[in-house]
Amino acid sequence: MDCNAGDFEHFEVREPATQTIPFVFNSPHSGRLYPPAFLAQANLDSLAIRRSADHYVDELFADAPELGAPLLLAHFPRAYLDVNREPYELDPRMFDGPLPPFVNIGSMRVAGGLGTIPRIVAENMEIYRRRLSVEEGMSRVEAIYKPYHACLRKLIARTHARFGLAILIDCHSMPGNIRLSGSDVRPDFIIGDRYGTSASAELSRAALHFLGEMGFSAVRNKPYAGGFITEHYGRPVRGLHALQIEVNRALYVDEVTLAKKPEFPAIAAALSTFMRQMADFVVDFAGGNSALAAE
Repeated sequence: MDCNAGDFEHFEVREPATQTIPFVFNSPHSGRLYPPAFLAQANLDSLAIRRSADHYVDELFADAPELGAPLLLAHFPRAYLDVNREPYELDPRMFDGPLPPFVNIGSMRVAGGLGTIPRIVAENMEIYRRRLSVEEGMSRVEAIYKPYHACLRKLIARTHARFGLAILIDCHSMPGNIRLSGSDVRPDFIIGDRYGTSASAELSRAALHFLGEMGFSAVRNKPYAGGFITEHYGRPVRGLHALQIEVNRALYVDEVTLAKKPEFPAIAAALSTFMRQMADFVVDFAGGNSALAAE
């Protein structure tokens, strides 16, 4: 992969020896390297600041390269920069000067404190003890956000050129207390396809089927239908499909201590099986025709 070598301080691509399946896996929220200067600015301790992270999701999907697909993963934490947002969704209340006019200050995500540079972590905990300079905010976007997305675009484009289609699986985790609206159901997995706009319905149904066959509770789009990455990169009519998968953290991590549970290897093994089943399904379904390559 020709992502700039200097970018690997912030993220990395784990490549298969040869890419054999038309998948790209992405883990944008599992980074665990907290810059010392960032921690010095923070109003939270080292445990609290991790509450919004997708804990160990990169490890849950670590078998992707062995199965023949690249895995892009962040080293920077979500609390520092969220690449599952527009590049400039920024809250003016966080900065000590005026933001450029092109910045999106009015999105619902900004209002909720979860913009490109988050104001809070889970449970409404304020991250910063003081305002940031505008220059610092812009530099995070330029130095990390833009190279990350440039790398992701290259992976998807390379995959599409090689196979005639590309399927992005955007990998996340969700709090264990998430329930379906109007019920007590706590899903183990949520598959998001932006309500059918970011991926083939056949792919979404296959994902739900394979997870259900393994005994998990899996639902589609509620309450998570996919974020910026899923929406931005999913273009099914061009053979570009994007699915978001949310894993219930309570399956594999202690949500108080954030330590791995004994069940962690079993969940990772189940996700390895899931990835293999999805790959086999696509090979069988596409099988020389253009059903997924151009709907």
